[in-house]
Amino acid sequence: QRRVQGGRLACRYSLRTLNNSISNTDEWRQAITKLAPNAHPGAHLEPPFYCDYGYNLYLGKNFYCNFNCTILDVNKVTIGDNCMLAPNVRIYTAGHPVDAERRISGEEFGLEIKIGDNVWIGGGAIICPGVTIGNNTVIGAGSVVTKSLPDNVVAVGNPAKVLRVIAQGEPKPTA
Repeated sequence: QRRVQGGRLACRYSLRTLNNSISNTDEWRQAITKLAPNAHPGAHLEPPFYCDYGYNLYLGKNFYCNFNCTILDVNKVTIGDNCMLAPNVRIYTAGHPVDAERRISGEEFGLEIKIGDNVWIGGGAIICPGVTIGNNTVIGAGSVVTKSLPDNVVAVGNPAKVLRVIAQGEPKPTA
């Protein structure tokens, strides 16, 4: 219990430094390194950013997190290489029982989340506890991902459902 509280407190200090810094400065880079020691050295977190502990974040090469994202990392969150989070993305490993008595008693849980390589998560999307998202998958803005998703799909909605498979070498969208 004491270790958990100490970890959360250390995280709050690191977040304060990160969230009061300017992107791409030495202060900003040092804050990310201290906050998320298991992240690739080039991980990019746009302030403001929020998390519970930081040490449960495993962020890959070329990871980009836009403004105002929250990752509740009471359990491990692994995000692969070349992933992008749009503004206001929420990733929650934490949860509570649906049974009212157990929830009121303070019971909680954390389920690991795994996000593959080359994933793009649209603005305002929510990733729920225990989810795995496959490589090259795109999550539409505002989607709520409650179940795992395979590689190479576009998923949208609440709850998120596969809209289509992504074809290799798809042409760029046109106006």
